Amino acid sequence: MKLSHFNFNLPKELLAEFPAENRDESRLMVIDRKKQTIEHKMFKDVIDYFDDGDVLILNNTKVFPARLYGNKEKTGARIEVFLLRELNAEQRLWDVLVDPARKIRIGNKLYFGDDDSLVAEVIDNTTSRGRTLRFLYDGSYEEFRNKLTELGETPIPKYINREVTPEDADRYQTIYAKEEGAVAAPTAGLHFSKHLLKRLEIKGAKFAEVTLHVGLGTFNPVEVEDLSKHKMDSEELKITQEACDIVNEAKANKKRICAVGTTSMRAIESSVSSQNTLNPYDGWTNKFIFPPHDFSIATCMITNFHTPKSTLLMMISAFCGHDLMRKAYDEAIKEGYKFYSYGDAMLIL
Repeated sequence: MKLSHFNFNLPKELLAEFPAENRDESRLMVIDRKKQTIEHKMFKDVIDYFDDGDVLILNNTKVFPARLYGNKEKTGARIEVFLLRELNAEQRLWDVLVDPARKIRIGNKLYFGDDDSLVAEVIDNTTSRGRTLRFLYDGSYEEFRNKLTELGETPIPKYINREVTPEDADRYQTIYAKEEGAVAAPTAGLHFSKHLLKRLEIKGAKFAEVTLHVGLGTFNPVEVEDLSKHKMDSEELKITQEACDIVNEAKANKKRICAVGTTSMRAIESSVSSQNTLNPYDGWTNKFIFPPHDFSIATCMITNFHTPKSTLLMMISAFCGHDLMRKAYDEAIKEGYKFYSYGDAMLIL
């Protein structure tokens, strides 16, 4: 498969700027791979597809307020700093992206907050927009992290062309988020309400939690026509023995196993045993899933609608089958489904 197979015209008005009023009342397209059918439902109808012993795999990563605005010393120029990952807690070193990058050189200092209570020094260039910063702050590590949280804002995607609202801090986060470390939300999980999870639990469904800290690499455009030459950024991944036991028991009992989101799917496909069972994992993954790919664990998945030429769309094509995926996307556009982070959802059976 080539990059050009994943291009389509997406009308701008279908990019969701705001989430649905209630989490579980976004729309749900249900695709049955065996029957080759497409149905239109509400997200809360997802409960009809799961029974006693079925498992939903949830990514419990938590988004932190990764976007900061500072001022460059001397010129006072406003600089956006996007925190990607902590490199060294003791030295307060961080991998970041800066914008506009051309103004930021090694040795520059950036000042944050109305009182300049946080200062960062640029100590390395990593990519065209990437820098390594050393934060200078008088206080304990805990106080420093609190200061980052206080000054940072919810990193809603750039295409959302509006100011961040207080509502975003709540809605750009799954209700089961626990492990802080993501710079983007695992968006398929945003549709689950507490009420819906409780109803699934009462029905006998089980939940296996994995942690994949979503990095910006997930959204990096693919720029090579030959997909095998695309390199994914690494993301931190943890799968516990407990999660493996829940999934492997369901697999042994031929129950339905649902990956909630492309991040959950990447997580489990990164740690499969030779017997096609799930193994514990603690490390990093740069797995890139594109057609053809044999999936080992999940029998179905929940996902949002993705943008053209994205690695996420390529994974959906591999799981759904390319022709059926294209048919579903054509129908989604025709029916006015909302795309991307705050958009509607799809259940692929």
